[in-house]
Amino acid sequence: DNWAFLYAQRLALKQKLPLHVCFCLVPKFLDATIRHYGFMLKGLQEVAEECAELNIPFHLLLGYAKDVLPAFVVERGVGGVVTDFCPLRLPRQWVENVRERLPEDVPFAQVDAHNIVPCWVASPKQEYSARTIRGKIHAQLPEFLTEFPPIIRHPHPPSCPAEPIAWEACYSSLQVDRTVKEVEWATPGTSAGLAVLQSFITERLKSFGSHRNDPNKAALSNLSPWFHFGQVSTQRAILEVQKHQGKYKESVDAFIEEAVVRRELAENFCYYNENYDSVQGAYDWAQTTLKLHAKDKRPFLYKLQELEQGTTHDPLWNAAQLQMVREGKMHGFLRMYWAKKILEWTRSPEEALHFAIYLNDRYELDGRDPNGYARGRADVPSPCPAGCLWSICGIHDQGWAERAIFGKIRYMNYAGCKRKFDVDQFERRYAPRT
Repeated sequence: DNWAFLYAQRLALKQKLPLHVCFCLVPKFLDATIRHYGFMLKGLQEVAEECAELNIPFHLLLGYAKDVLPAFVVERGVGGVVTDFCPLRLPRQWVENVRERLPEDVPFAQVDAHNIVPCWVASPKQEYSARTIRGKIHAQLPEFLTEFPPIIRHPHPPSCPAEPIAWEACYSSLQVDRTVKEVEWATPGTSAGLAVLQSFITERLKSFGSHRNDPNKAALSNLSPWFHFGQVSTQRAILEVQKHQGKYKESVDAFIEEAVVRRELAENFCYYNENYDSVQGAYDWAQTTLKLHAKDKRPFLYKLQELEQGTTHDPLWNAAQLQMVREGKMHGFLRMYWAKKILEWTRSPEEALHFAIYLNDRYELDGRDPNGYARGRADVPSPCPAGCLWSICGIHDQGWAERAIFGKIRYMNYAGCKRKFDVDQFERRYAPRT
């Protein structure tokens, strides 16, 4: 279910050439920890096994792509390179570095397998809101939301096989924090991810439309970790969920809005706005209002360590933070409340955004993702997170009634959460461990 892979195989079949799959394992990536790398590496072991069944060698190259991939291309006499797409600046820099170092006669193609409608096709500019991109995406879904063509066992074997992968050595090569442990509820890999998709459809989809705003209800898809690591394709999820349109129309429509429109809006923001992770990336009105209220007296001021440990005065906020630390996942509705309170309890919008992104990327399995920066909401949470810039800087939102600290940024409070769901129940579930 990967359009980049499918395109590469089509090129190889046309030229009657062997096909190689390479993954360049970098020693560190933003604030990723062993929690994230462990999930990714276990998923890659499944990829390696699938490739072997398809007569396609899988190579795990240790190091940055610019340092290891061009040499691999030359040594193996590779005739062309196809890569996937990510709108974040670091992966885009990796692609640019490889492009500069590849031999001149080796064509290099990039395929957006991240999105259903490719990012640069959906819109040529940064979109203001879901309202402005929704029609553009829906108009192009008939062309792009199609079944995947079949993968075939590759008929052209390589002249020399891939070197066996020393998975333990891969773990040892990492320069990441190992104190943030891997989670138990989410089994990495495509087969486990597809099982979660199936359980969503049979058990939770019927409630998605009505209960996805309630952190105590099992209504979300829980698919974001597998989406983030490319182990389950969003397109596959939509194709499967759509089959139940007749039975659960409200839920299916809401899921498509979240997993297609809102998700691709976040990708659009990160692709076209180079300041996607800073206050400078916000709209002028939001920057102005945040600046105007930057010196407002805060009711509480917390250091990063106090936030990280979930030791604030607010038991709901603490419970949400502890859910994220323990499970690598926070309910989407609470992600908004969580980020907005960080704005209220830190010295400046810049510090709030820095803390929120750091905690999100360190603990969330789906951190370091466009959704984590810019995800808006259809007034209900989603299978992926509410973004830090949406919550703190009003990206893809509108101005609201002015108030202290927030200015015109949308406000959330404890009393509002109590009206939405049983706050006490959630607090008990994620109480601090003594």
